[in-house]
Order: sequence, then C-alpha cells, then structure tokens
Amino acid sequence: MGGGCGGTGGRIGADSRSRCPGRSHHVTTTGGAEGGGDDVQLVTFKVGGQDFAFNIFQVERILRYEAPAPLPKAPEFLEGVLQYQGGAIPLVDLRKRLGADAPLREDTRTVILEFDGGKIGMIVDTVTEVLQVAAQAVTPPPGIVRGLAAEYIAGLVVQNGRTIVVLNTNKLLNSQEKLALQGVT
Repeated sequence: MGGGCGGTGGRIGADSRSRCPGRSHHVTTTGGAEGGGDDVQLVTFKVGGQDFAFNIFQVERILRYEAPAPLPKAPEFLEGVLQYQGGAIPLVDLRKRLGADAPLREDTRTVILEFDGGKIGMIVDTVTEVLQVAAQAVTPPPGIVRGLAAEYIAGLVVQNGRTIVVLNTNKLLNSQEKLALQGVT
C-alpha cells in the first residue's frame, strides 16, 4: 500500500504529508484481534464524520486528493477521471454517493480500489488507520437497514466505542452506473 511514508501512531497526519509530498501514504496496523487465523484487516476512513471501512484486500493505494479531469454529463457522484499508472480511472466522490456533502480539505484522500475487474478511485474525507479485527467481530447490518443502503453495507464493527460501517465495494454502484463507467476508462 505505498511505501516509505510512515504515519503517526497508525494515523495519517500532517507529518507524513510534509515528508512525502505527492506520494501515497503508508498506514500502520493498529487495534487488534488476538490470534491471526481468522482476522480481517480494514482500511478505515471518515465520510461526513462517520467511520467507514474497506477490506484491505480491495485497497490498492491511498493518495492525496488531486482534482480530476471533469467529464461532461457525468452523474453527480462521478467527479471525473484520474490519471493513474499510465491510464485513466473513474473518480467517485464517496461523500456525495453516501449523501454526506463535505468540502475538500487538506486531509481529503483518494482510495484506489480493485473494482469490478478494474480500478476506481473513491474520494473520502480522511483515511484514519488499518484496523485488524477478528472476522466474527464484523456483524451483519441490523434488519432495520433496508433497501439500497443495506446493499452498500457488508457489516458493522464496534471498536473502542465507535461503530465502523464496512462497505461492500461491489454494491456501491448499481449495474447501470457500472455500465456508464465502462465508457470512461
């Protein structure tokens, strides 16, 4: 997940940005499940003040936010395309997708994900840590969460008094939206 740029205590802070401008940031593992056989590692981040996570196996890289090339007539949540590894990938504003409109900040990040056989960038408010938890600590969403919102949620983790919503990356976009993105890359 990037190299050389260390965070501070498992968090990405101003120190790592100043030491490694323009580079991806390394996030150290914190928290912890005992054992190791059935553990899950989650990249945690914030959107609109809420804690969310992606499974670390879906995350390729974390980058500082850079303005993408805009696309005409794109859906509202699609910010444009991002130049990445010699090609262009769609950049989705996860904040808009989840209904949490927030201004861009210095610690806004782009999380590059493996997505539907390709890559996609997701804009988040800030990346906080890589959290290791026991697989059984990831619980299904409560039955009251229904509809489209339930499809986004792969599970919930309660850790140190906070609830982290683990997102199902394959369900963040519906089939029509995925088809629209195929023409982008």
